[in-house]
Parts: sequence; structure tokens; C-alpha cells
Amino acid sequence: MEKIINIDSDILGGTPVFWGTRVPVKNLFDYLETGETIDDFLLDFESVQRNQALRILELSKKLIETSTSILHESVA
Repeated sequence: MEKIINIDSDILGGTPVFWGTRVPVKNLFDYLETGETIDDFLLDFESVQRNQALRILELSKKLIETSTSILHESVA
């Protein structure tokens, strides 16, 4: 399986980045949160491959789907 995230204390102090780049994964979510598209993100960060961005979104979806205990926090 192809690696898509790198966490290395020598790269941006251990911030999760797209494998083979110095682009923080958080940047993708920041773009999407402000209404920009994946294409916008990829144009601005040419070292990130489309399949990497899509795999990050797939992983995030799986994490949410399998983290029901976190999502069902009771509100007091």
C-alpha cells in the first residue's frame, strides 16, 4: 500500500505532511473548509498528487465511521 502521510520530527516539527512533500495535511482541510476545491489545492501545492488528497479524504471518512464512541459524546 502506498504511503500518503509522513510524520517526522525533522519535517515541520512532526506536523503530518503528504508523503514526499513538506505540505501539511491540514492545508487540504483548510482549503475545503473555506469553500475551495481539491483542484484549487492541487494547483497551489503541485507536489501533492490528486490520489494522495483523495486517499486522505477516504481515510478521514473511515476514521469518522469507525469512531462512533467519539461522535456520541453526551452533551450536559
